[in-house]
Amino acid sequence: MNELLQLDAELFLKINVGLSNGFFDWFMPIIRNMYVWIPLYIFIVVFCIKKYKKTGLYIIGMLLLTFALGDLTSARLIKPNVQRLRPCNNPELSDQMIKRVTCGTGYSFPSSHATNHFAIAVFLICVFYKQWKAVLPIGLTWAAMICLAQIYVGVHYPIDIITGTLLGTSIGLLTAYIYAKIKPAT
Repeated sequence: MNELLQLDAELFLKINVGLSNGFFDWFMPIIRNMYVWIPLYIFIVVFCIKKYKKTGLYIIGMLLLTFALGDLTSARLIKPNVQRLRPCNNPELSDQMIKRVTCGTGYSFPSSHATNHFAIAVFLICVFYKQWKAVLPIGLTWAAMICLAQIYVGVHYPIDIITGTLLGTSIGLLTAYIYAKIKPAT
């Protein structure tokens, strides 16, 4: 386990320090900011209601459930029990890493950003893929960019992101399955 954690810290530094450049220093803090994505969330809500009417309300409800399950599982159940320090709060890394955002006091494992964004992306991919194939690369790229940004700015280790991605993917698949069972016939 110690070897895995050491490898995780080394990979974290390769991303946090090794990929350092002016564009990423500007772009990554923005891309991980939840407020930047509010227009996208509003678009999804309006699009679902206008295009799918009653079914759109089911999609929105399931999106809210998807987010709630992701956040509850990662932030309320796992993080308090694992209690892994964020890299930006780890005294062993403080002189080696670059802190690009306020660190916060919460725990690191798993990444709630990764869990929530992959859960939402996978749910939307499952719901819309038959009608709109582009949702697959767009959804995965969107979630992956946010995940990479979390490492780059110094708030998560790669294992936090990988675990959050797997957890979020599982939740997105589960809620897509539930949605397929309960959605109104069209």
